[in-house]
Amino acid sequence: MDLKEEIIENRFDRDQFEGPKSRWSEFKYALSIFSQFIKGFRALHFAGPCITVFGSARFDENHKYYKVAREISRKLSEKGYTIMTGGGPGVMEAANRGAKDAQGKSIGCNIVLPREQKPNPYLDKYVLIKQFLVRKHMLRKYSYGYIVMPGGYGTLDEFFETLALIQTKKIGSFPIAIYGIDFHKDLIQFLNRLVEEKTISSSDLSLFLWSDDEDEIIRHIDSMARLEAFGAKNKPRKPRAVLLEKTINRK
Repeated sequence: MDLKEEIIENRFDRDQFEGPKSRWSEFKYALSIFSQFIKGFRALHFAGPCITVFGSARFDENHKYYKVAREISRKLSEKGYTIMTGGGPGVMEAANRGAKDAQGKSIGCNIVLPREQKPNPYLDKYVLIKQFLVRKHMLRKYSYGYIVMPGGYGTLDEFFETLALIQTKKIGSFPIAIYGIDFHKDLIQFLNRLVEEKTISSSDLSLFLWSDDEDEIIRHIDSMARLEAFGAKNKPRKPRAVLLEKTINRK
């Protein structure tokens, strides 16, 4: 997609959030959402059991959180998980790079943005999605656990939306681990305040793990993700040539 096409596409998407449009315009938008879901399903159908890693796109390879994300992802990859990220730079790149360090599978689900959208070089496969709602669904659908590294609005959006879905039992519970106690100290204080004000239950704080211990995080993910159950719940699927399907191979 060149710059002109991207500007037109972004303008079309923004228009859909500005009140009612013509029936034809809204029908086209619904079709565009549907087509993005199909694109995501086809791209990630053979991803295997994924652990998704979230975090800032703005950390370089010398940053401490980049190094931690890379190491945690390497260890999880060695256990047989596919590492999935948003496919961009920073923590996402670190996680995908960690998977490659372990010769594991590395997947990206990228988003069309004016910046921070270029796929990182450590991906076996990636899919480029236009809408956030579709991208977030794909990252959840194929995940058996989340690692939340320090990040910005996008990281917190993924974290809180998934917590709300687990809390309301719209999705089954699965492990979420948050790394960076000092970085998140104000967030921890805020969540404790929610308990004090009774806007959430104290038990809601048990839906995730706070930790700076990499091994504890991996044990938490591994104990709840139940990798051994993946084969029982999801029978291995073979690509069908008539559907032009392909397996995801390591590069």
